[in-house]
Amino acid sequence: MLPIGDERSARRSFPFVTIALIVLNVFIFFNELSGGDPFILRWAFIPARFVSNPVTDSVTLFSSMFMHGGWLHMAGNMLYLWIFGDNIEDRFGHLKFILFYLLCGLAAAFAQFFFNPESVIPTLGASGAIAGVLGAYFILFPTRRVMVLLPFGIFHVSALIVIGFWIVLQAFNGLGSLSSASTGGVAYIAHVGGFIAGLFLVLIFRRGRTRPISL
Repeated sequence: MLPIGDERSARRSFPFVTIALIVLNVFIFFNELSGGDPFILRWAFIPARFVSNPVTDSVTLFSSMFMHGGWLHMAGNMLYLWIFGDNIEDRFGHLKFILFYLLCGLAAAFAQFFFNPESVIPTLGASGAIAGVLGAYFILFPTRRVMVLLPFGIFHVSALIVIGFWIVLQAFNGLGSLSSASTGGVAYIAHVGGFIAGLFLVLIFRRGRTRPISL
């Protein structure tokens, strides 16, 4: 179930921040490709290194949010950010959306950190912050229609179903990752942490009342 678009007719503002985040992620990804492993080791978040030197290494909590493990990782994250981020930016306002995004990314990083603080595996990607965006979308626009690509065609389904499916997938894979903490892969615990942060932070950051959408 791959989301490829959603309802934007109720959007009141241009998504400057969402676009800027996408551009920044792509820019840093290309720098990551040219810099190779030294770039990744320098700017990715490594829990064990953070424990030994939290002050100096704190910058990687932010830099790691804009790095990715490959083309598909980057493209998938930017697709989700484009589809869901503009609506949250519109509801919060530009500056609040930046702060919300970064806080969700931090929550995701610390969720993974507390799960395995001795890990020497680099953690990187925007998935945790985007998971927070999905959490906010889940609360604010549960009935909004999302266009999804399935093996047998393109359909419009409610955001509740799309994000609900994503939640179940993250929870299931997160439980599976508990037995493989010392190996690389997808940081599902970070996804869960970012999503939960989004659920709570939306109550603080949203402005105005939720407006009904005609379906």
